Amino acid sequence: MIPKASQRGGGQDLATHLLNAFDNEYVEVAEVSGAIAPDLHGAFAEWEAVAHGLTRCRNYLYSLSINPDPEHGPLSRDQYRAYADRVEKALGLEGQPRALVFHIKDGREHCHVVWSRIDYQTEKAVHIAFDREKLMMVTREFAREHGLALPKGYGPERSDEPRRKASAYERAQERATGLSKEERMVMVTQAWRQSDSPRAFVRALEDMGYILATGNRPYVLVDIYGAMNALPKLIDDRAVRTKDIRAFLSKAFPPESLPTVDEARALAAQHRKAREQFAKARDDGRQREQLARAQAVRREKLIVEQAAKRARQEEERRALARQQLAERQYQRGQYLAEVSRIRQRRAEARPTGLAAFLGRVTGVSAVIRQVHRYQDARRYLAFRNEKRALTARQGHEVADLERRHAMQALDMARHVKALDTVDARERKALEERRVREQRAQDRGSAQHMPALSLDLKPRGRGASVRKAKNRHQDTLRGREDRLPRGPAVPGLKEDMARAAQPPPGREEAVDLRSAFAQAADDGRGDGGDGGDDGRITVTRATRRGERERTRGRKRGDFERER
Repeated sequence: MIPKASQRGGGQDLATHLLNAFDNEYVEVAEVSGAIAPDLHGAFAEWEAVAHGLTRCRNYLYSLSINPDPEHGPLSRDQYRAYADRVEKALGLEGQPRALVFHIKDGREHCHVVWSRIDYQTEKAVHIAFDREKLMMVTREFAREHGLALPKGYGPERSDEPRRKASAYERAQERATGLSKEERMVMVTQAWRQSDSPRAFVRALEDMGYILATGNRPYVLVDIYGAMNALPKLIDDRAVRTKDIRAFLSKAFPPESLPTVDEARALAAQHRKAREQFAKARDDGRQREQLARAQAVRREKLIVEQAAKRARQEEERRALARQQLAERQYQRGQYLAEVSRIRQRRAEARPTGLAAFLGRVTGVSAVIRQVHRYQDARRYLAFRNEKRALTARQGHEVADLERRHAMQALDMARHVKALDTVDARERKALEERRVREQRAQDRGSAQHMPALSLDLKPRGRGASVRKAKNRHQDTLRGREDRLPRGPAVPGLKEDMARAAQPPPGREEAVDLRSAFAQAADDGRGDGGDGGDDGRITVTRATRRGERERTRGRKRGDFERER
């Protein structure tokens, strides 16, 4: 198996990623321990609250991905749990809250284990050091005990070739283009070797979807997706040096005549946006409808559960109201029954005849009435106090019930919010897949290149895009006789040779010096805007001269104001 682990924060984003049912064919939350909430979003939120309340730890989670070797078949659930327990013991995470999630992606089952690093008893985060070496040790022991073959890099064999890890920029570029750096290097190197002229080489680069531009150093390539790479680094030939590339391209394509990286990215963004909008308009929306139906089924379960919970809450309110009413009626009935018994007993004990006469004459009857009146008042005050205590107790019960229902409502709202987040992530994944598929189709066709010859109107980019477009068109003069569109590899050498010949009527070379001079004259006359007349109207030297003249005019105006 191949373990991948990291210390990280962002529990809510991780929970959304683990519950993404679009990128995974099967998602199962097998275990959530050490938390009150039974779901991932709630559990990770609890662990984050504990981390922020007790410690200053930001990466409060330890995430492990267990990927079985496809050549040796899947693992059982018991084996997954046994491996997770070994890792837990090796890293000092025993007893820590954890979550287990099983995925099936592209027919391959794998497991994700997430631990909380915060020990609430010591109020510290579990220190994890040398986890890569410990994971390799656990993997070796587990493979030996279960008769599994070790993956490449875990055995005693050593490779003479140095392993280079792709940078984050290269990984992002590969996700956007679908091509790795090695594949791009193969394509550019093949074009370099099969091109016998600078124009043929630049034309081959354009057919592959690159714009030749100039950055901090001359000669960089900007692809249709806006990613920038230095041209010398994409030529996989140690015999070719940067000075050789500059010498090869400098006569036909001087650096000052090429668009800047920002201008090239603006041109590529226009073309890419137009193509993606056209592809989106052609999309029949079947995948979106299918995803929407799956999300509706999942949401329907949550809606049914919420409706059942609301019905239970209403029934609890009614039951509590009936119970409290019964208690109040019982208390009042008990008081009235006692009063009735006392009155009856007094009536039976009331004297008659001579005893009643003597009681009135002697005043004993008046004293007895005063005593009875005092006893009735004491009895009523006790009843009133009991009634007030019962009312207060019942008020607390109602408040507790309302508070519990409010917490349940918040929990339901949290579930809805988490589901909305997962739905949005799945829609985003669908859109990314659609764009990747469309870009793969574009790479297979001839229309994926940034067509600088198209009449694309810049939107909000100002004149810089038009300047770059005109300057690039003028520099690449004689390209009306273009290569036939299609995959550039078969017959590329013959196409490059034919493309290197200038078209009829355009045999003259590009006089860059006169074009620069003309651009500078135009800049002195109208402020250096240049317009869309197809000439090379703006260069770095012209811009520098314009800035100096502008500062001079501003300085003169300031002196006159003084």
